Amino acid sequence: MSELDCCIAGGGPAGMMLGFLLARQGVEVMVLEKHGDFLRDFRGDTVHPSTLRLLDELGLADEFLQLPHQEVTRLGVTTDDGTYVMADFGRLPGRFPFLAFVPQWDFLGFLADRARRYPNFRLRLDAEAVGLLRQDGHVTGVRYRTPGDGEQEVRAQLTVAADGRNSGLRADARLRLREFGAPMDVLWFRLSKPPHGSGPSFGAAGRITRGRMLVRLDRGDYWQCAYLVPKGGYAALKTAGLESFRADLARLLPEGAALEALRSWDDVRVLSVRVDRLTRWHQPGLLFIGDAAHAMSPIGGVGINLAVQDAAATARLLADPLRDGVVPPRRLGRVRRRRLLPTVVTQLVQRQIQTRVLSRILAGDRPIGTPRVLRLLDRHPVLQGLPARAIGIGVLPEHASPTLSAGVGSRP
Repeated sequence: MSELDCCIAGGGPAGMMLGFLLARQGVEVMVLEKHGDFLRDFRGDTVHPSTLRLLDELGLADEFLQLPHQEVTRLGVTTDDGTYVMADFGRLPGRFPFLAFVPQWDFLGFLADRARRYPNFRLRLDAEAVGLLRQDGHVTGVRYRTPGDGEQEVRAQLTVAADGRNSGLRADARLRLREFGAPMDVLWFRLSKPPHGSGPSFGAAGRITRGRMLVRLDRGDYWQCAYLVPKGGYAALKTAGLESFRADLARLLPEGAALEALRSWDDVRVLSVRVDRLTRWHQPGLLFIGDAAHAMSPIGGVGINLAVQDAAATARLLADPLRDGVVPPRRLGRVRRRRLLPTVVTQLVQRQIQTRVLSRILAGDRPIGTPRVLRLLDRHPVLQGLPARAIGIGVLPEHASPTLSAGVGSRP
């Protein structure tokens, strides 16, 4: 049985960033990741300027941007009336006026590699957190399962649940979840790019028409695509057949786009969209962050970056108490108070877009005109910096805490 300062369940963006940040501040930390590696496709992979700035404050941005990536400066939307620029990140101040598209497994692998340089950091792969340990009403650690060794226990003065929107630890804690619903699900798949593109070039582009919406992310030699369907609509799409689906896509894609990569329904992944958040993010000895605390809609691709900001706030507020050996519940509550405004505002905007825009598009009962906001942004390009700031920077972006002056991985 292990005993340490902090055990983090979940090796996604929130968990890996928190593990790294705590380790560099001298906290004994272990991250449990239920998979054997980070190689899972169709996960969010947009790294926003707020996250790049945080990496820069940690001295890691230049190294990170040496990874293969695409830099996107504009987001575009094509309607039946024409093509419009929705957000221009080139108008943002600072070193990073762009979105970086990096496969999430590269981002997580990068963080894991930097965290392993600290002797007080441990990462356990193939280790799935399955339950909480409690004593006298206080969470004292977790039970986790590994393929070869069965169930084991790790004890820690703080357990952080960063195990995603389907958090098993959240179910164990029986905390109240406020659910807001969503009118759509998203189908993820890859398509080959035509050898010579046509029309305006955007790293991320949306195409909307009556009853349909497709988003394409330029990944160099292929497009990562997101096709929106009404909530629960995937079954009807499968019943209509793959050829019908491919015909729909052909009407939404640029001329010459290749559909050969879409050979069967096995090439399609379904994301069941949810928007929810816990009303309380902690219990004595236990804290929830990232998707485990607040599931976001994929609108704007902000989920990763909110998770990273959660991790930065958590490390700043809790590193000192963890090193001192006492983490009062009121200090855990400060994490939620710090991160609640960004969460609420982002979810409110996402819900408004879902209700006022996406629901009408997916209804398919009338032609879709170009939204007024797109026409306004087209007439006044300077305004394109506003959605760029909302997406790329967000509300209350966090900053890195200073590391220990006593040295790497050391304690006062």
